[in-house]
Amino acid sequence: MTAALPCLALALLCALRAAAEVPVQPGFDTQKFAGKWHFTATASNCSVYLKMKDRMKTPIATISITPEGNLAMKLAWPLPDGCQRLELLFQRSGQAGCYTAAQEKRELCVMETDYSHYAIVHETQHTEQQPSTALQLLTREPDVSPQLLQKFEELIPAMGLTKAMLAVLPKSDHCAAATR
Repeated sequence: MTAALPCLALALLCALRAAAEVPVQPGFDTQKFAGKWHFTATASNCSVYLKMKDRMKTPIATISITPEGNLAMKLAWPLPDGCQRLELLFQRSGQAGCYTAAQEKRELCVMETDYSHYAIVHETQHTEQQPSTALQLLTREPDVSPQLLQKFEELIPAMGLTKAMLAVLPKSDHCAAATR
């Protein structure tokens, strides 16, 4: 299971469409976006994610902005035998709210956020084997309202995904300290 975590990280952050085709939060404010987020729902076509989505619990991310304007993310996944940690660095791109990770060939865009309650994030993973798409609903608290979940579900088909690829992840406080 530990070997699959890099792919799960990708599954939590992947998408098929190019960043230019994805709507981005107007006037994106990096400083307001920084902080703790719970990945409360994910829809992805990543094969590893699809095999494991029914056993996953809510990962937690702490996002900070580097002095250069890049996005640093510390992720923690609750696993049966502990917490798996991963640190990612996304470089800012030409469009506010979009970031790239060149080594992983990923593009991440914050499609929509109110900064204090939720964010909808889209990422493209360009690989030779299998490009993958993910749409994530991030929330500041581990719970998600039915209205926000419905709003998220309505975006899934527009991103080339299906509701069968959706997992509303059960909350877990198991890794809360791991992202500090």
